[in-house]
Amino acid sequence: MKQSKGQTKKIIVLFPELLGVGGIQEAGRLTAAALDRIAKSHDNWVTSFQSINDGLGDHQFEIAGQQVSLRGFSRSKVRFVGSTLGQSRKGARIVLAAHPYLALPAAWMKCLSPQLKTIVMSHGVEVWNPLPGLRRRSLLSADLVLAPSSDTAQKLAQVQGVPPANIRKLAWPLNPDFLKMADNPAELSLPKNFPEGRVILTVGRWAASERYKGLDDLIRTVAQLQTKFPRLCLAAVGDGDDLLRLEKIARDLGVSESIRFLTKLSREEIAACYAHSEIFALPSTGEGFGLVFLEAMAFGKPLIGAARGGITDIIEDRVNGLLVPAADLKSLVDALAELLENESLRMELGRRGAGIVRRRYSFDVFVNDLERILEECGLDSAVPG
Repeated sequence: MKQSKGQTKKIIVLFPELLGVGGIQEAGRLTAAALDRIAKSHDNWVTSFQSINDGLGDHQFEIAGQQVSLRGFSRSKVRFVGSTLGQSRKGARIVLAAHPYLALPAAWMKCLSPQLKTIVMSHGVEVWNPLPGLRRRSLLSADLVLAPSSDTAQKLAQVQGVPPANIRKLAWPLNPDFLKMADNPAELSLPKNFPEGRVILTVGRWAASERYKGLDDLIRTVAQLQTKFPRLCLAAVGDGDDLLRLEKIARDLGVSESIRFLTKLSREEIAACYAHSEIFALPSTGEGFGLVFLEAMAFGKPLIGAARGGITDIIEDRVNGLLVPAADLKSLVDALAELLENESLRMELGRRGAGIVRRRYSFDVFVNDLERILEECGLDSAVPG
């Protein structure tokens, strides 16, 4: 039955997790806030957010000036799928799966309600290898598939077989709440164990499953550079089950006093770490994008990253940072030494980066780009005034 103008139309969004720590979670929260803003500016559109891994029941969080509500399912696939299938018949018009692993329930929803348009968001490393058969078929059945970087878009086409005409690039934005802190760094308080001296900063999740982040190489780099730069320190912000191994590497190299592992920090403390560092480095070989690079750019810090994956979209070599070959320790050492020796280069790269992040990666740019994608799937024209 055709809906009358006054009937509610719904955008249903399936998330893996929204309340946890990590780049995918942060991207999900920003996506939810953007969708809420878009829906409120269009006639009779509403949003419904469901998260399979967040705790059971209703939750709320605030981000980018939006109060966002979601329903969690505490990892219960049966409850999650039952709820999504039920929602598919209740005014749903667009279903967005915020991870390729959730393309399957989105495809089931479309089977029940063929009028639905389905969108799947990808992030990076999860699509670098062929997905299992049913997940891949579900991904290919989506009306549109989103990629945060050119590299991920290429992987979707070449590895997963998604038709290029169905792929849209949608870069993640910088959290506007974080940008406010970058604009007022004097108000930020450092964690008590932040190192003195010349500080290289890195931020990530230090898990055994994510050793591609390259923190062990950064520790080895500091050990090689300390003779030339005796006040050099590395601040590694983040938690994870690989910390004991990383601490042992620092001890074995005799640089324990120069490596600070900063865990369980607040957002304000993390922002303060950016403000008080000289260089941001993350030689990761497995990033689909890299929100932490945007955070460092907001504070005007020069970047060092591996020339692989989504990082090459963010770092323009010798424009806002230096790109080094993936897993190349000597090149990493040389790049850090060059920046440590050249203050004018550090300042120029940082200044350019600060401008780039505010122009290209603002939340408003993200909202506008996402709105255009939704309009392809039937979102009404915005209500005037």
